[in-house]
Amino acid sequence: MSTYAKVINAAGIPFRELNEKIRQAATNGIRKLILDNVYGHRYIGTGVYDRQIEIEINGTPGQDLGAFLNGPISIQVYGNGQDGIGNTMNDGKIIVHGNAGDLLAMSMRGGKIFIRGDVGYRCLLHMKEYLLKKPVVVIGGTAQDFFGEYMAGGIGILLGLTLRKGQTHRANFIGTGMHGGTLFIRGDEDNIKESQLGKEISPVEMDEEDFKLLEKAIREFTWYFDGFNDQEILDMPFTKLIPVHKRPYGKLYAY
Repeated sequence: MSTYAKVINAAGIPFRELNEKIRQAATNGIRKLILDNVYGHRYIGTGVYDRQIEIEINGTPGQDLGAFLNGPISIQVYGNGQDGIGNTMNDGKIIVHGNAGDLLAMSMRGGKIFIRGDVGYRCLLHMKEYLLKKPVVVIGGTAQDFFGEYMAGGIGILLGLTLRKGQTHRANFIGTGMHGGTLFIRGDEDNIKESQLGKEISPVEMDEEDFKLLEKAIREFTWYFDGFNDQEILDMPFTKLIPVHKRPYGKLYAY
């Protein structure tokens, strides 16, 4: 093992102590940190700022993985993730090789998140853009209700690769309150119905820049996760959803 790499056995270590070990490793110039036996440890990656480090997690991290993540940091999870992954994330990457819970990318304002499987409720809640930063989230499977709720910026891509033949996305209230950003849902009108959409968003025609964006994001997705063919994914149609108004509830508060 290189002096630039370190392994920590997280079994039996309280989450605060584990996070302090992670921050110390990053401060001491460790480039790769492998965390074994992670089960419910919260806030992994929080407080690691402006450090070039790759964190590999074997197990199931707890809530708020990568919260406030900032800088050239990469977190890979070989397992499932819980709620709040990428909460208010500003930069870096999070890659989850399983499923993720609720509130994925809540208030995220930069960086990228890739989820191999499905996600829970209210994901991408109030995701936004900050200065020149535009967050991107690619979800390989499907999502539950209120996907993209109050979204203010960024890109959300839902691929539906975990759906069996004949299955469709079941989420309702997609994009409710959305007033910025773009959602791309793989499949045509049979895969996502208008009744599932919030009143604040509408499907629109895709342009050349949209196809370029999707191609780049999906090729990166298939780079991280084995078993997928990027061209097969791209050969399916996508539904592009954008907000109808920038202030959907403006009349409730001002006249």
